[in-house]
Amino acid sequence: MDIHFSFWLIFIIIVCVMLYIDLYVTDHSHHERSLKSSAVWSCIWIGVALLFNASLYLLYDNGHEKAMEFLACYLVEKSLSVDNLFVFIMIFQALNIKRINQPHILKWGILGAIVFRVIFILFGIGLIEHFKVTICVFGLILLYAAFKMLKDALSDEEQTFDLNKSRIIKFIDKTFKIDTAYTGERFFTKIDGKAALTPLFVALIVIETADIVFATDSIPAVLAISHDPFIVITSNIMAVLGLRALYFVLSGMLGMFKYLKHGVALILFFVGFKMMIMYLCDEFMYFCAYKISVGVSLGIIFVTLTLSVILSIIMRKRDQGENIT
Repeated sequence: MDIHFSFWLIFIIIVCVMLYIDLYVTDHSHHERSLKSSAVWSCIWIGVALLFNASLYLLYDNGHEKAMEFLACYLVEKSLSVDNLFVFIMIFQALNIKRINQPHILKWGILGAIVFRVIFILFGIGLIEHFKVTICVFGLILLYAAFKMLKDALSDEEQTFDLNKSRIIKFIDKTFKIDTAYTGERFFTKIDGKAALTPLFVALIVIETADIVFATDSIPAVLAISHDPFIVITSNIMAVLGLRALYFVLSGMLGMFKYLKHGVALILFFVGFKMMIMYLCDEFMYFCAYKISVGVSLGIIFVTLTLSVILSIIMRKRDQGENIT
């Protein structure tokens, strides 16, 4: 059996089994998720991704290179996802969604995210193969996204989700009936015998829309590392699938990773710059001397994330010490 087909089959089986456990078995629990349980599940998801990465290294064609590409793509997508989850927290708070109903919304949000990301990845790879200038366009998108993220990170203003300024909320409010008094766990209900949306479905639409917007940053970022559909799709889905558990870990640790956003912005700057070099290398051979290898990319991404987390922990402890004194 062809090794590429075998790995696709293994990946699909792993995803189906883990989806069944995470989205069906655990979703039938009728109590709020604890921080400990969420942390355990986050570790399980990360462990599965690392085991899959190890199997690539040992068994896949050109395994050393492909394993580094997978890990680099996974780290980029995971770090961007963490920043996105903070936005999801603000959306739930703004819409007053009970914590016990949040896993149900995230389940459908993640399934939708998987479908859209596979479509975007295949579309992005197709564009790059047929129009090389797309690499330059993606690079510019990443540089702009990095600048915007770093500007937000350096701002002293507290980020919030304003319902009154949300275009999608305004559209839903004008187009559909919404039962704002509904407190159950369903997406749809009835008002005077007519179908109406619940705040849970509104939250789902807003989160799905936000994720599509986020994908315009994350997909070009991973395409800066690899153009292999198998590597990009598997790393992306592996990073997305564990987000439900990670969400509840982060919601219980708000404010702990103050400088993570700074680190993610610097990574976006790096991958945007890397994409520009890739484009120049294709157009002008002289720039190939400056082409950045996957190993160097992985090292920069890993070190940047590690330092941003360490700095966040150090500064948090210092601030706590100052508050005590």
